[in-house]
This record gives sequence, structure tokens and C-alpha cells, in this order.
Amino acid sequence: MNNNPVASPSLPEFSADKINLNGMRCAACAQLIEFRLRQLPGIEEVRMSYAAHRVDVRWDAEQISLHKIIDAVQDLGYGALPEGEYQLNERRQKTEIWRLFVAAFAMMQVMMYAFPSYLVPHPEVGGDLTPDIDHLLKLACFALAIPVLLFSSLPFFKSAWRDIKNRHIGMDVPVSSGILATFIMSTWATFAGGPVYFDSMIMFVFLLLGGRLIEARVHEKSTAALRSLTQLTPTFAQLLPDFPASRTSVQIEAQQLKAGDVVLVPPGASIPADGYVLEGSSECDESWMSGESRPLLKQHGDQLVGGAMNLSGTLIMCAQQVADSTQFARLLRMMESASNEKPPLVALADRHASHFLTIIMLLSVMTGIVWWQIDSGRAIWVAITVLVVTCPCALSLATPGVMSAVIGLLAKRGVLIARGSAIEALARSRHIVFDKTGTLTEGRLTVSATELWRDQSLDVCAAMAAGSLHPVSKALVTTLPSSVLVCDQLTELAGLGLQAEFQGVVYRLGSVAWVTALQVTPSDQLASLPEVFQVSSLCAFGDAHGLIALFALNDCLRADARAMVQQLQALGKTLHILSGDNSRVVQRIAGELQLNEAHGGMSPEEKYQMVLALQKKGERVAMIGDGMNDGPGLSIADVSIAMGQGAPITQARCDVLLLSNRLADFAYAVKMCQFSLRLIKENLGWAIVYNALAIPAAMTGLIEPWHAAIGMSLSSVIVVCNSLRLFLVKK
Repeated sequence: MNNNPVASPSLPEFSADKINLNGMRCAACAQLIEFRLRQLPGIEEVRMSYAAHRVDVRWDAEQISLHKIIDAVQDLGYGALPEGEYQLNERRQKTEIWRLFVAAFAMMQVMMYAFPSYLVPHPEVGGDLTPDIDHLLKLACFALAIPVLLFSSLPFFKSAWRDIKNRHIGMDVPVSSGILATFIMSTWATFAGGPVYFDSMIMFVFLLLGGRLIEARVHEKSTAALRSLTQLTPTFAQLLPDFPASRTSVQIEAQQLKAGDVVLVPPGASIPADGYVLEGSSECDESWMSGESRPLLKQHGDQLVGGAMNLSGTLIMCAQQVADSTQFARLLRMMESASNEKPPLVALADRHASHFLTIIMLLSVMTGIVWWQIDSGRAIWVAITVLVVTCPCALSLATPGVMSAVIGLLAKRGVLIARGSAIEALARSRHIVFDKTGTLTEGRLTVSATELWRDQSLDVCAAMAAGSLHPVSKALVTTLPSSVLVCDQLTELAGLGLQAEFQGVVYRLGSVAWVTALQVTPSDQLASLPEVFQVSSLCAFGDAHGLIALFALNDCLRADARAMVQQLQALGKTLHILSGDNSRVVQRIAGELQLNEAHGGMSPEEKYQMVLALQKKGERVAMIGDGMNDGPGLSIADVSIAMGQGAPITQARCDVLLLSNRLADFAYAVKMCQFSLRLIKENLGWAIVYNALAIPAAMTGLIEPWHAAIGMSLSSVIVVCNSLRLFLVKK
């Protein structure tokens, strides 16, 4: 088969890029940007990341350019720059602080001027205010409200005008309507007579600006872990174009590297691609990959991973996987994709955020009309209170922060979340199914005994074992003499073993039952074996004439297996062992871990059926494994977890990847997922309860505009700060 297809001129050339966004306030903003980009010609794919304030776009380069895409976003009133280019935010941040300071100063002053008017209905506490003094105080409040309206409130007005121009209702539309309506009606009352609410307006602006400043800081903290991983992406590489004839290096962008390029990696530099060491010796920090802080020694022939830090010596490497095909790039895409996902109920709330705001606007108008018939003097103020009190985006602001925080925190421990839905699934799963070899045990099997019937074919056995990554094969490779033979039609069958052909003879290496099934005539070779074979994992090698060799292999529990079992049981989880290994070996391991649910001698199909049986009882099941034989069970589990040392095909299809290979980190991940789901539920519950109580109270006139100002602003702050509790979980 030709692996280099000829490019066809009829096929479009697609480009992709990440665009950083500024000015997004809620899920409705993200919806507007996504909707606008999808309308552009040539746009193939748009993926919004509200948590990261970024959009990933894929487009047809013949129909549209990146410049036009960015212009489209900026035309909506949002800031947009390609990833890697950064705006000078210092001036903007100083301006935001000044807006908050002006609102805070005006609020303190206006409260002093407004306070006497609140005492008028209570003469017993000194509520005596002459008309001249009352009018003077109102004028002072009016003067203080003007800079708040024209300077501090300007971001709300710009955002609202942008939404209105785009025929879209965003969060700042009712906010701006409330601010303007309060100022206009209070100004009218200042000169025509009546109550004024400049204090409520200024307080509302101050609390809203303060709340958004807190939200920005929380967002920065919650996404810090993901951003720190993104910053590990190597920017430049020192290419050695004429190696080994010349060692003169040329600096190029890391994205321009090609497979086979020779690269110089000096001390203190990031490794720009996946590859292996050609020359040199150094220690490398791969903690982002495994969660292990201890540096790893790298020498000639050792594998290097892109994004790792070269700590001490100079290395010369050969690049194998470059740019977006590196392991780091793939894993980063997995985490970013997962952070964008939301629980179904939250996604539903986000989709209807704009509709909710439209309904609130209509309710405000209807409330004003009804109150005009009841008490015309209060009608406008009650309608304004309805606009101000609602908090439709509290959940949209908090949930992405929880998702990004938990994904980033777990990544630091070597647990990568590939799909956002895995967080909820792992938290809800009551049953956790473990494979044994390589999962609960170290996976570093050693051959403890060998029964040999024929030794002339052991070279074939060694050659077959060398073609597999299974722990049993690795153990045989270290035991048997190295072989230079090349077998034909080498295939690996999940849960069974390896089959190959050499000089016309078919050989099998794997489970005893599968290998003996190849025999033409049954034999009694297994009738009398030493006791060590009765309590060990067995691997057979044979052909149609019978067994050639039988290997007894032993493994030991991982050091943290017992502690993990205790932690998961304390969280209310039921643990199972499903293994294809010898039943006696499995029961021994289960006894050491004090587990009752353990089954050995299981085929991949039987593991699949066991998981399915639990699900048919209405149970949620998580499964963790490391080999191809776990594939069927992992595919049907509610959440699948793959070990970092496991088979690549298993890792590619998993929901969670345990790169660190530490079971303690898996227990920590379950605990964190449960707590994050609890936080999301609390945020959802608070948002529903607050709006369910606040909106009817505002419509019936039970609360004043200043009550609404405090409630709306603090509602978002409470939800966002609640999400910060995730960082208080003990490791």
C-alpha cells in the first residue's frame, strides 16, 4: 500500500490556529463568537474554550484568511489575537482598577449624602430633613453618579451596545439597562421631586466591577495548571543541518522540525520533539508526564519526550515525532478538550442563557406595566429591580473554573483527563474493576521457573516475545538469549498471546489453553509439574507437536496498592479484580488486598460480560487496565482508565490516562472528581435557589434596588469563590 498519497488539487488546504479572546463575560458571549465564526465562508470547525478564553478554528485557506477571522471577532467588540501573541494588558488592568476606585470613592461619599433621607420616615431617631437640604444632597449624589456613569460603567455600555448591534441579548444588556434606567429616573426625581437611587446605582456598579475582578483572579488561578503546561511547549530548536560533518547549529521554530532532524539540546532548554539521544548524557525533568519530580538520566539510545527540560548536560537528539504529533501535544489537546466539556445540565443552562436574559427583559417590562396599575410611583423602580437582581451567568462563570482546576491539578499528579465527561462518570461510579498484571502489580514479571521439553526452537520464542510490549513478553526477553530471527505473520491476540510462522511452522506463545489447542494430538505434558507452577502465572510456548517450553512468572503488588484500596473503599467504592491470569494467583493477590470480588482465568469476552452484567443492574462501572486484553471491558465501562505503561491502543481510547502509574494518584483522582462534582452541584443549586427567590421577590416589590444590586453582584462572587475550595483538598 502506498503510504504517500499524491496531493489532489481539488482537495482544499485546511489551516488551523488558536485565537486568544478578551472581553468575554458569560456563556452568551461565547455563543455569539462561535455563531459569528460559523457563518464565515470556509470555516471547517470552531471549538470554543470559555475556560481558557480561546477559540480553536480550522478553515479552508483558499476561502478565508486568519486576518479576516480575527477581524470578524473584533467586529463583534471582543479582543482577538493569535495564540503566542500577547496584548499589553498592563494598561487595561490599570484602567479597570481606576474604574473600581472611582466607583468605590463615589459609593462611600454618596452613602453619606443619602443616609439622611433614609431617616426621614423615622423622626424618633433624628429623621428631620428640610427640602432645601434634601435637594442639595440629591444634587451632590447626582454629581457623584456622573463619573460612575461615564467612566466606571463604560465597559457595560460598550458590551451591551455590541450585543444589541448583533441582535443578541448578553449579560450586560439588562445590567446596562438597569444602570441607565436608575440614573435617568433618579435624575428626573432630583429636579422634579421624589425618591432617588443614585446610591443603589453606584453600589451596583462597584459590586459588579469588584465581582468581575474577583472572577478574573479566580479564573486565572483555576486555569493556572493548564496554562503552566501550555507554557512548556518548546518555541525554538537548535537544528544541526550538517551533523555529523559539522556541529554548527541553526535556530528555527520548533514547529518547523521534521522527523529525522538532528537537534542540539543545551542545558536548561526544553526538548523540542519526541526522539532519542544520539550523543551526550544528561538528567531530564519529565514531571509533567509522570508527576515524578525526580530527574531521569538520559544516555545514548534513550527516548526523549518533547516538553521535558534538559537539566545538566548537552544532548544531541534525533527527532521522531514533531510539532502537533508529539506526545506532549496530543496529551495537551486531550486535556484542553476535556476542560471545555460540561455536565449535560450545565451545557443546557449555557445554551439557554441568552433566552433567559430575554425572558428577564420581558418580565421587567410586564412587571412595570402591572405595577403602574397598582402604584405608578413604584412601577419604574420595581421594573429596574427585576433587571438588576437576576444573576443568569453565575453557573456559567463558575463551572468552567471547576473543570479547568481539577484537570490541571490532576495533570500535576500524572493523571490526564482525556474527556470532560470522565470527571462526572468517575465520581458517580460505585464499582471499580481492576486488571491485575501491570495494574495492581508492578507489571515487571520475572521468570521464576522454566520447564523445557525441546530447546531447538527457543530462538523463535525470543523473536516472538521481542515483538510485543506485554509484560510477559518483556520478562521473557530479559530471560531468553537474544535472537536475530525474523518471524512471519506475527500477530498478537488480546487475552491469548502471540502467533507467528517460521520456516513453515506455526508457533504460539501465550496462555496454556490457547497454545495446547494448537496440538494435533493431546499430550500429558502438564500432568506432573513442580509446585512453583501451581501458584505462578504461566506462559506456554509450543507448536502443533506439543509444548516446547513452559514459563512460571511472578509479580509483586505495587507499593501503594493497599493504601489505594483502603482509600477507595472509604469513598464507598466496591472493587473487583478481573484477570486472565491463573485463578490461584488472582486469589492470592485478592487476599493480600482483602478483596472479595476477584476472578481469574477470564478471557476479554468474559471481562466484557462481567462489566455489562454490573451495568444491567443499574450500576456505574469504572475500569482500569493496561493491555489489549482489557480493551473490550474498557470500551463498555462508564469510564475507562489506562495505565501510562500500558499498550498504546489502550491509551488512545481511554477516558483517563494514569501517566504516573501510581495507584495513589488514581485514588486522589477519584476523590477530586467526587469533590468537583459536588462543587458543581452546589453552584447549580445556589444559582437556581437564588434566582427562584430573588426574581419573584423583585416582581412583588419586596426588595429595593439597592438590595438587588448587592444580591446580583454577590451571587456570582459566592459561586466563584465556592469553586476555590477545590484547592483546599488535602493530597
